[in-house]
Amino acid sequence: MSIYIIEDHPLMRDAIALVLRRMQPEQEIVKLDRLDHLFEAVKQHGAPDLLCLDLKLPDASGIQGVVSIRKDYPRVPLAVYSTSPAADMEEVCIEAGADIYIEKTAGSAELSASLQGLFQADEDSPLYKIPLGDDKLSKRQVQLVALLDRGLTNREIATELGVSEHTIKVHLWRLFRRLNVKNRTQAVHHARARGLVPNS
Repeated sequence: MSIYIIEDHPLMRDAIALVLRRMQPEQEIVKLDRLDHLFEAVKQHGAPDLLCLDLKLPDASGIQGVVSIRKDYPRVPLAVYSTSPAADMEEVCIEAGADIYIEKTAGSAELSASLQGLFQADEDSPLYKIPLGDDKLSKRQVQLVALLDRGLTNREIATELGVSEHTIKVHLWRLFRRLNVKNRTQAVHHARARGLVPNS
């Protein structure tokens, strides 16, 4: 199993690698400074199990890198991190295909919490079977759908559930992956179609 870190700043690249080694000591961590080195690296080290992408690289800026990776690796978890505030770039990155967005100002504990969700299956149980489909939602995910349907922000959901905002981001990532959707609107629509929340 291989984790790829694509970051042109050596200190940031090493910092992320350090956090990942503590979390996944058995995995090979491949560090790259350009996106166009990824293809050759994958041939040498194998397919990625996780991709960590800086939003500003010498050969890819903004969501260009996200779109490129999603085209080649549509099902691989993708964490994007940037100096840009989440309020400015998170939504557009998620729409482009990123699974989570992490600000570079986040400390190692926040970084660990965000990345940990990309390694874990949803451990909430028992599972709730959605009518008319093969998808399954945990009790926590059913709760999240209801809160999304109320239009609450991540911070408001975190307050409601008594957890951190980073934890909510991880829960939402799992929910979106489970439902095969990209955003809140699609998640609520998908859930309504299957009777999880009433149509308004």
